[in-house]
Amino acid sequence: MAVTVGVDVGGTFTDIVALDGETLIGGKVPTTPDQSVGVIGALSDLVAEPIALFLHGTTAGTNALLEERGARVALVTSEGFEDLVEIGRQARPSLYDPFVDRPLPLVSRMARIGARDKDQTLGKLVELQPEAVAVALVRSYADSSMEVELASAIEARLGVPVSTGAGVSPGFREYERIATTVLNAYLSPEMSGYLQRLGEGILTPGRLVMTSAGGLLPFESAAELPGRLVLSGPAAGVVAAAELARAKGHRSAISFDMGGTSTDVCRITDGEVVAGMGRKVAERVNRVPSLPVNTIGAGGGSIGWRDDGGALRVGPISAGAVPGPVAYGRGGMLPTVTDANVVLGFLPPGLALAGSVPLDVVAAAQALALLGREVGLEAEATARGMIEIVDSHMERAIRTVSVEEGSDPREAALIAFGGAGGLHAARLAKRLGMRTVLVPPLSGVFSALGLLLARPRTDAIRTVLLEEGSDSLGQAIDQVVAEARSTFDAMQVSGPTEVVVHGAVRYVGQSHELTVFADPDWGGLRYRFEETHRSHFGFDRPEEPIELVEVRAEMVGDPSLMWSDLPAKSAPGIPAPLSTTDQGFVVWDRDHLPSGFEIEGPALIVERDAVTLLEPSDRLTVHDDGTLEMSL
Repeated sequence: MAVTVGVDVGGTFTDIVALDGETLIGGKVPTTPDQSVGVIGALSDLVAEPIALFLHGTTAGTNALLEERGARVALVTSEGFEDLVEIGRQARPSLYDPFVDRPLPLVSRMARIGARDKDQTLGKLVELQPEAVAVALVRSYADSSMEVELASAIEARLGVPVSTGAGVSPGFREYERIATTVLNAYLSPEMSGYLQRLGEGILTPGRLVMTSAGGLLPFESAAELPGRLVLSGPAAGVVAAAELARAKGHRSAISFDMGGTSTDVCRITDGEVVAGMGRKVAERVNRVPSLPVNTIGAGGGSIGWRDDGGALRVGPISAGAVPGPVAYGRGGMLPTVTDANVVLGFLPPGLALAGSVPLDVVAAAQALALLGREVGLEAEATARGMIEIVDSHMERAIRTVSVEEGSDPREAALIAFGGAGGLHAARLAKRLGMRTVLVPPLSGVFSALGLLLARPRTDAIRTVLLEEGSDSLGQAIDQVVAEARSTFDAMQVSGPTEVVVHGAVRYVGQSHELTVFADPDWGGLRYRFEETHRSHFGFDRPEEPIELVEVRAEMVGDPSLMWSDLPAKSAPGIPAPLSTTDQGFVVWDRDHLPSGFEIEGPALIVERDAVTLLEPSDRLTVHDDGTLEMSL
């Protein structure tokens, strides 16, 4: 029987979930430097049946951006605006630090061309011999014909990838549009090459990749829009967490995805996460539809170190997959958060992560002892200090997506997943006053499961700048919906089954917008905008007219898997604990816990790809679908 496969590549492990119609399995393998090599190898080892549909979440573009190994780019823009990509906005990365600089532009000054006429522009580009070109004219949001004409001529003459502002980021605000187009061009050769290599090794016509907005695009479309993939992996986890929150009836939830390299958190309301615009990646503008994921450099592989003042620090540098934590026995010498968890007994002796990575407790303790001497602590105290530090980093990340946006985390459930999510979730929830933690089935590979729960999705965006009362509201929405539908039809997938329209709205005179659901009714649009404005800022201005700045329409198809179709928990009988650790934690095998079973902490619930820690006096209940609910 042919299977549907979801593969999510992280900085340390590559996660795989396969569905053959009735059986759902998951697994992890170490990530390889060329992600396509590891993915193809893992599929040959773990998936025996033919693949009918391949769904992918990748960090290839993110890594290329972080490591600054993208293409040599040339920029063609309106004459006089060549330096806008460097001037940027007035906002400074750190207001009171005069030594902090913005990152250098991804296109050098000599490679920025102010377009006068087509022949002169082509002549300069021939001299530069770039590997990719960005064409972003100042007013292309209103009229893209000149941009398209230039792009066609450049492709014919140079034969390199060309990204256009109208195709990548069609909204107004020239700086953001130009910067986003340059970033897209910078990543184009890397991502198109990666997807091509992956496609050659996966011989199935159904190949979709996750976008930052939580939708799925065909490989061919994604290769032209690599800037839309930089939050590919984290978005899949949020999609899955939103499905779980909806299934469990939690109006407010926060997804907490702690992997080996980073932690991703996102707020979920009524089972929905609205994709917005204007996210930054590696301090660079990337104005494409993206879920509001907050990512920090804190994971199981984050390295502990001593700063110049003698204080203990953790991250953001990670040991990654190679050499990895010291306990993995792959040459790592620097202690990580995983090593701290091993020393404290939170990862029980004899556990093999991903089913194949045994833990070296002695080596981890020796590494913590060496760091401890530098900071004046014993090995165990150093481990506890590292856990306290990384927990505080993650607490701050969650406060950013909740308290700072007017939402009370105490009213939310924490949905913990990723290889290390279950280890830290109980402590983290208590720091935030949260009472409920949900650890989903296949928690260690939950983002890969999210790929199966995600939907094919296309969108269209248009700047409209309509003031309240305009008769053109309905026409503007219809035009954007028609454009999104046309793009969806070209994907040749089932659907669309749903049409979602959002509007970027502001009070007339404001310089920022809020995203709300939109329909051709000014009264309804105003109501939703002011409700959102009060939630974000604590007030509204009912006497002020509003303005619809942009319209974004999404066409959404059917997912490969619905949450309600997940197999029910079927472990029979009354389970017995596996062991009790020296620290007093009772160890249970998650696969043997039946529906309705309850556990009181302290306990460790182990599975092939993750461990869940239950603190003393906390209780855990197993749901019918295998979800673990912790009541704190």
